[in-house]
Amino acid sequence: MKRFFRFVFFLSLAVLLFWLGKQFGSKSVNQSILSNSQIVREIAELASLEVQGNATIKRSNIADDGEWTTNLKKAFLENTIWVSIPYLAKYGINADEKNFRITVSDKKITINLPQPKLLSYELKVDKMETSNRKGWFLFQDDETYTDVQKKLYQTSRGQLENNNLYINQSKEKLTKIIRQYYEPFLHDHELEITFGNSAPVLLN
Repeated sequence: MKRFFRFVFFLSLAVLLFWLGKQFGSKSVNQSILSNSQIVREIAELASLEVQGNATIKRSNIADDGEWTTNLKKAFLENTIWVSIPYLAKYGINADEKNFRITVSDKKITINLPQPKLLSYELKVDKMETSNRKGWFLFQDDETYTDVQKKLYQTSRGQLENNNLYINQSKEKLTKIIRQYYEPFLHDHELEITFGNSAPVLLN
């Protein structure tokens, strides 16, 4: 919630500065808005994409092949664990002087941003669902649950770190918000946004 209010504050500040520049006809004020990298950086960093879902894992020592020997093992030796935990992931950018740059000319605004990435990943363990099937010869083992949860975290986080769908959605959100910031200037400027080494996105 604090991030949302900070985002609204910086966006409102940007609109106020533009209005002042228009009211007093000050070209220097407008130029300051165009090249104010601090405000744009703050807006970009606050514009994170939130993703929610369920991370699920199943571990079993029994193959489900329908054989009579398998059914016998299920009765005495099965150790099957199923765990499902809701997660909250956030994608966005961490910008600094090395990977963030704004260049302004008479007709073009060029913004270089780092590639969006997974910034945080949280498993909501308090809402975890589990299922456990054990054979007669096996006993409860809490360490097994701990090991499965650890494996679930590592696997699901790795999948989200390389999820191009969410990374592209983060790019689209950042592009939309930065375009809104520069909207008043796009009648006589082109806006070009580049994420890392990817092809630039040209907006007008």
